Amino acid sequence: MAAAYQALHRRVSSLVCRLHSTYVRKMRYLNQLKEDDSLCRQAQTSGTFYLFHNLSPFLQKVGKKYLVPQFSAAEMRRILEKFQEAEQWIEKSVLVGCSDEHRPRFALDLGALDKSVIESELQGSFTDLRKALFVVDRKDSPLLASAQSLLRWHDSHRYCSKTGQPTQKNPAGSKRVCHTSGVTYYPQTSPVVITLVSDGSRCLLARQPSFPPGMFTALSGFCDMGESVEEAVRREVAEEVGLEVESLRYSASQHWPFPSSSLMIACHALVGAGRAEISMDTLELEEARWFGLEEIVEGLKREPSSSKQDDGSFLPWFPPKQAIAHQLIREWVQQQTA
Repeated sequence: MAAAYQALHRRVSSLVCRLHSTYVRKMRYLNQLKEDDSLCRQAQTSGTFYLFHNLSPFLQKVGKKYLVPQFSAAEMRRILEKFQEAEQWIEKSVLVGCSDEHRPRFALDLGALDKSVIESELQGSFTDLRKALFVVDRKDSPLLASAQSLLRWHDSHRYCSKTGQPTQKNPAGSKRVCHTSGVTYYPQTSPVVITLVSDGSRCLLARQPSFPPGMFTALSGFCDMGESVEEAVRREVAEEVGLEVESLRYSASQHWPFPSSSLMIACHALVGAGRAEISMDTLELEEARWFGLEEIVEGLKREPSSSKQDDGSFLPWFPPKQAIAHQLIREWVQQQTA
């Protein structure tokens, strides 16, 4: 009876979904896959897979372009049969989306298997995610970032924090359950404010010692427990550069997988022109300074490879288009030239 009811529910849900937009149908189908374990297992047999190895995505270089290939379930089994663990590994995949035609997409980390064998078989390479995000097509960057974050979360939540017992993921990877305590764990993301500070005619950019030579970006920091976005922006600006924010406005948000899984909340902040002397926190930053419009415009044109000068120093350059800091800087330029 239960099986018949579930089958009827799926048919009714499918009919209702056809009455909605493509986006609504996709979202409802994805939700079904997260909630219905048998439906998700069935989807694994017809879906496509993005591959990772110790959280590094698999890319293929075609000419000058880097592609993010999707492998069918049949191709995955052919590859994994070389390791005699096909079924076991498919079950470790996590759901990361679906096409407009409702073809599910999964991510699978093969970190315990021989990387060179897989790369040779598939004629590509596993690439560090930081590098991958800036060479693949812009539509692929968010998917790789969210897939890696979900895979990382599962790897770090294999045991229950209450009992110490192993947790089990559902087929979609949307949760983990400790059957001893009954506790269900869901993937979480950490809110981070990223702020472009301006005094009206200049904007403030900074760099940390770990940054690539010459790269400057907007200020950022994690929200403290109980803080609002506005409070976090004001605190971070005060802590890092010793300035007091007079007003701020929200710009946009972006998921960012570093250091684990963050929601970047982008804002513009205004400080008083008469109180714009920087007092830098040297524990956090290596350099922070004001940039005028002309210098920002030139920096946006500059590539990292062309920033090094003959004397060994580096001209300033800014995060690439895929990063939300780039969007903040572009918005500031547009405001100045309006």
